Amino acid sequence: MMKIKLVVFDMAGTTVRDDDAVNHCLRQALAWRALSVTRDEVNEVMGMPKPLAIQLLLEKKLGVTATAAAGEVRQIHDQFLARMIHFYRTDPAVQEIEGATQVFRQLKEAGIRVALDTGFSRQIVDVILQRLGWDNRELLDATVASNEVLRGRPHPDLIFQAMELTHVADPASVAKVGDTPSDLQEGGAAGCGLVVGATYGSHTREQLTAHPHTHLIASLAELPPLVASARQPIPTRLQNA
Repeated sequence: MMKIKLVVFDMAGTTVRDDDAVNHCLRQALAWRALSVTRDEVNEVMGMPKPLAIQLLLEKKLGVTATAAAGEVRQIHDQFLARMIHFYRTDPAVQEIEGATQVFRQLKEAGIRVALDTGFSRQIVDVILQRLGWDNRELLDATVASNEVLRGRPHPDLIFQAMELTHVADPASVAKVGDTPSDLQEGGAAGCGLVVGATYGSHTREQLTAHPHTHLIASLAELPPLVASARQPIPTRLQNA
């Protein structure tokens, strides 16, 4: 039997509503370099560290190697960073996913630690936390940005860093929640006891079903009872169902 001690949430699309701004800003940044990509193409790399996402899109569209694209990736990422920071600071659409703060508080009251991890860099993370009033330790025990670990999603490094910051030793006592395939892959790679897909974000239930998970939820309100009932044998493998 394993009790969940830590829940690691994704940010954009899972706990932060942004009306597809990440996808839009990334396409704008690529268009600045005269590179046209579709929403679906960007969605394929959603959740990954943004420099890696840009690199993969350049490789796909232009056939360039990672080495050749390094300078281009930096320039495009700088454009993306500026657009995202401006959006999160000023756009009235920026708000939490309905009930996010309440869910954080419910988990904390139950003695469960709460962390955020993301494909964003720390610069964007801090802007979001300040905008939503989440920049205090009473609500969140830790936040981890993609530029603070060696490898971002789908690798497990972000979760392992969140575990270290919250003093949780066993990944089987961790729940990972996110709205992208890379979130689910990250949770699986870390060996999390719960790997929960949020079907209200960037990917639909049908799209997330194809990737390993333990549960799929249609709203954050479903999460606290799910975590509370997780005193059961952890599955030996994730399922695509």
